[in-house]
Amino acid sequence: MADPQPRLIAGFDAGQTHTSCRLAWLQGDGAWQAIAEGQGSGVSHLAADGGELRFQSALISSLAAARQMAEADGSLQPAIPLVAAAIGASGIEAGSDVQAQGQQLAAAALGLPAAAVHVTGDERTALAGALGHEAGVLVISGTGCIALGQNAAGQLHRCGGWGWLLDGAGSAMDIGRDGLALSVQMADGRLAPTGLQADLWQALGVTTAQALKALVVQPSFGAAGFARLAPVIDQRAEAGDAQAQALVQRSAEALAAMVTAVARQLDLRAPAVCAVGGAIVHLASLRHRFEATLQQHCPGARLQQPTGDACDGALTLAAQTALRC
Repeated sequence: MADPQPRLIAGFDAGQTHTSCRLAWLQGDGAWQAIAEGQGSGVSHLAADGGELRFQSALISSLAAARQMAEADGSLQPAIPLVAAAIGASGIEAGSDVQAQGQQLAAAALGLPAAAVHVTGDERTALAGALGHEAGVLVISGTGCIALGQNAAGQLHRCGGWGWLLDGAGSAMDIGRDGLALSVQMADGRLAPTGLQADLWQALGVTTAQALKALVVQPSFGAAGFARLAPVIDQRAEAGDAQAQALVQRSAEALAAMVTAVARQLDLRAPAVCAVGGAIVHLASLRHRFEATLQQHCPGARLQQPTGDACDGALTLAAQTALRC
């Protein structure tokens, strides 16, 4: 009896700065085996200028990079097509018109029927990768932040992630923006200047508050421009700067409050908690303060390493989608 035709699936983690695509072989029982990964361009909200084109370009470029890697090492033949894909993307709200729009755009970009594509928020693919079917809470703190949890009954609840203009507390963006706000207060005499002002302005290459004001309103600055300053502030906090420490502590409390709210809504006692994202992983002061504050807000919460990442979660959703087709 001939071996069944290999079935190729793809999982995408589409963020604002870059998109990762992971390819895998789908097995008959729904399990999958990853074979290669590639990086492509980032996405923006689909309603933003150029948002649709950026979304499709991110999928096409990351898939091409992943296929190139797989073909180079001989694990994939060029003629083998995708059978299904799942995309976790920044700015996609489950159940929204934007999700339906993303579904159609992704299907067209990948050359797949709409039924073979699953598009959702990147927090959902991250949750599936981090916890699988285990009850618990995932908190993501990167450029933005969000918390999402699930209980044993499969119910989900989400806190935060309502966009950087409305709800950034706990994110790298928020830390950076609030640090710059302090810096202009130092510059005009409302606060005594510290090394925080000098370090932030040096990082941006500005020497006056007027130049800073002009810089942050440029369309290219945005949330990412503020977020890239968070490491400067975190380092100042580690060095003992009281103003920086207060900023980082507020973000740690905001993250702990989101986890606590999710646990309360889902009736999770002493929940497993996975904390991921560039800010919470790489900013030492933020992570240490979050760990301490979490125990105050949600006694018994257990921090644990995620089982997998957002691409793993996307591949799991892609496998489920393929089996339904």
